[in-house]
Amino acid sequence: MYVVRMIRRGWLPSTACGWILFIAIACLSTGSKANAYDGLVEKKVFEIPSYTTAGAHVIKTVRMGYETYGKLNQDGNNAILIPPFFGGTSHAAGKYTPADSLPGYWDGIIGPGRPLDTERFFVISTDGLVNPNTKDGITVSSGPASTNHDTGKPYCMTFPTISIRDFVDVQKALIDHLGVKRIYAVIGLSMGGMQAFEWAAAYPEMVDRIIPVVAIAQCNAFEIGIIDSWVASIMLDPHWNGGNYYAREAPIEGVKMSMKVVILQTRHSDWANKVFERKWASSDKDPAKSMENRYSVQKFLDETSSKLATQYDANHVIYQLRAIQLFSVGGKDSLAEGLKKIKAKVLMLPARNDLLFPLADSSEIRNLLMKQGNQVNFFELEGPLGHMTGITGISQATDVIARFLSN
Repeated sequence: MYVVRMIRRGWLPSTACGWILFIAIACLSTGSKANAYDGLVEKKVFEIPSYTTAGAHVIKTVRMGYETYGKLNQDGNNAILIPPFFGGTSHAAGKYTPADSLPGYWDGIIGPGRPLDTERFFVISTDGLVNPNTKDGITVSSGPASTNHDTGKPYCMTFPTISIRDFVDVQKALIDHLGVKRIYAVIGLSMGGMQAFEWAAAYPEMVDRIIPVVAIAQCNAFEIGIIDSWVASIMLDPHWNGGNYYAREAPIEGVKMSMKVVILQTRHSDWANKVFERKWASSDKDPAKSMENRYSVQKFLDETSSKLATQYDANHVIYQLRAIQLFSVGGKDSLAEGLKKIKAKVLMLPARNDLLFPLADSSEIRNLLMKQGNQVNFFELEGPLGHMTGITGISQATDVIARFLSN
């Protein structure tokens, strides 16, 4: 038996959650303007009394937040699913209250007359598991910060390891509950795109199309190493205390340092050089005169990472990053073997100057899919933000997405 609850709009802060900060950072000096989704949205909560992970560990009471836009048709086959990206939430479109400073991250492509047309499609967006935004009062996601019903205390690092397949299987339970019989498309950004690949491999008879945006189908050794550098600074913070910090001071400095690296490595040098150049943080404080004097880019990284660090739960960050490291589509170490399970039509939207998941990775996936007979469309996003172009540059692909969904 599954349970759905509604989070009432009255509780919700108008800003604060981590994805809002990511959008604000991404849009800096890009001239990007968000359109307004027609109508307010509400966060709902899906609950499973018991869930067994892909690693055969049982978790009692799994909860996940989600939002929907549009209506499910009578045949249950017009659903479009949006899984979350790393650090992102289910808030893909619209606003919770009129006073919210920003709409959902893909607001410009969701709504009547837009590619994800809510007069045609039933769009479902989820928070997923082990979501870092546990402190924002909006996000709902089971993970290390959740209460272990056997002990009455937070799980901490005893929470089972979560994989991308677990993200997908909990989403599968949700869409079954909602009455979805077939998925018209799964579209996701970065880690969300990984889930799109896994959906097509895990449930090939149920998924018609996938749209991975700046996403890969397998985390390679170099990318595993990059992510390890994000995790290391958290674990080196003495306040992390092996993950047992919920009754004491949290490892804010460790998360802050981690987010500094994430901000830089999910962008391109063109962004920093264009926005900040070599400007000083204060015009009267020469960095050559004192170690306390900084450049403008240093001030930006400090201030932005500090905000994210107060918003994110450290253990959830670690668990979500481990899920990315573990990912190989279809559970196969061989990328080619994992992709063989996919029958869906594919639209890949890589970013041309993505330093995190280079264009060559997406090209390899495209070539393997085409070799095995999949219909694959490929469109390169352009912009100074590298990996983050998947958010700020998605409007470049408006017509491409619309045509793909009409085919």
